Amino acid sequence: MQSETMGKRIAAFRKKRGLTQDQLAEQLGISAQAVSKWETEVSHS
Repeated sequence: MQSETMGKRIAAFRKKRGLTQDQLAEQLGISAQAVSKWETEVSHS
């Protein structure tokens, strides 16, 4: 069994709580684009 990626875990956490990417971003004080990148694993620091 393959382990879940961090992006999938973030998306699952957000969806379980009924939050949009915008809402989660606002709560974290970051941009919705950052949340999207995390979930799609586009961002590479």
